Amino acid sequence: MNTTRRSARFAASAAVAAFALLAAGCGSLTTSGQDAEGEANSVDEGFTVGLLLPESKTARYDKFDKPYFEEALSERCDKCELLYQNADQETAKQQSQAEAMLTDGVDVLVLDAVDSEAAASIVKNAKGQGVPVVAYDRLAEGGVDYYVSFDNEEVGRVQGRALLEALDSEEAGDDAEIVMINGSPTDPNAGDFKSGAHEVLDGQVDIAKEYDTPDWSPDRAQTQMEQAITAVGADDIAGVYSANDGMAAGIVAALKSAGVDDLPPITGQDAEIAGIQRVAAGEQYMTVYKAIRPEAEIAADMAVAAATGEEYDGGEHGLTQVEDASGEKVDAVLLEPVSVTEDKIEETVVSDGFYTVEDICTEDFADTDFCTEMAE
Repeated sequence: MNTTRRSARFAASAAVAAFALLAAGCGSLTTSGQDAEGEANSVDEGFTVGLLLPESKTARYDKFDKPYFEEALSERCDKCELLYQNADQETAKQQSQAEAMLTDGVDVLVLDAVDSEAAASIVKNAKGQGVPVVAYDRLAEGGVDYYVSFDNEEVGRVQGRALLEALDSEEAGDDAEIVMINGSPTDPNAGDFKSGAHEVLDGQVDIAKEYDTPDWSPDRAQTQMEQAITAVGADDIAGVYSANDGMAAGIVAALKSAGVDDLPPITGQDAEIAGIQRVAAGEQYMTVYKAIRPEAEIAADMAVAAATGEEYDGGEHGLTQVEDASGEKVDAVLLEPVSVTEDKIEETVVSDGFYTVEDICTEDFADTDFCTEMAE
């Protein structure tokens, strides 16, 4: 399967990208399930799929999501062509990438939005040209055709429960003070994580400081943690809710810079290799493992169904319905997240082949309890 565009196509896309928006305003150019000539798309003949991922600060997208999706699409449609772009956390860049793909004649878009509200223009532009849109991991507004992700409020609940368990094991008490460092305010998933975490934590601990973190930036998270340390006092912070692993890295750095040797329990998400290594080393209490392969495979199923005009029934997972921020109802598959503490590393990310023991147990982590046990 061809995963790149010829340089001439890039040039042509850039030259006529504006036409895509103009054409979209003139009415539907194609019908969903058909190509530009009105012929039905088919797996036998192949068609073009556009995959738009949001950023590269989080390691998962280029390392896992894209190759897993590419593999799944190839298995389902070996004559299909995949066009791929990463927006590097820039809303305008993702907009331009989508316009270029539509100009190139993609038959379906799989979109993980940088900004879900802003992405409504991408969705409406695509649908105006008869191109269906599958929302991947984040629910873009504008009336997408399908959505696949995880139960994001449950992610927050999983993180919150894990933090309470850690605080309980350390006998922190009911008046324990914690800091909450949430994700990007432009990412609706971050709002769901935050809501789920509050559902568990409110009334159980004292949330001394709470921040939202633009762009999920580890650097901003580090600065926020430094502010919390100044306001609360390093010794009085019993735990930290971090919405993902990247920000947890900044939080750990801030605590160490403040002279904290015995780190409080810190949550995370995404099971990044650095996060798993911190869990193994006792620097991060837990991370949330979201099995990306089934998510990517379901997205491929949805894309093939949408491009060929077939109904997708959700397979073994079944379909549920969710509402985007504007009230549009969308057929969705929501997968279950898994908590990974030090004692769960082997049975989750290692057992699933997400990482090998060698990936985790590099020289700097060889002396951790986990790596020592794996070496025996």
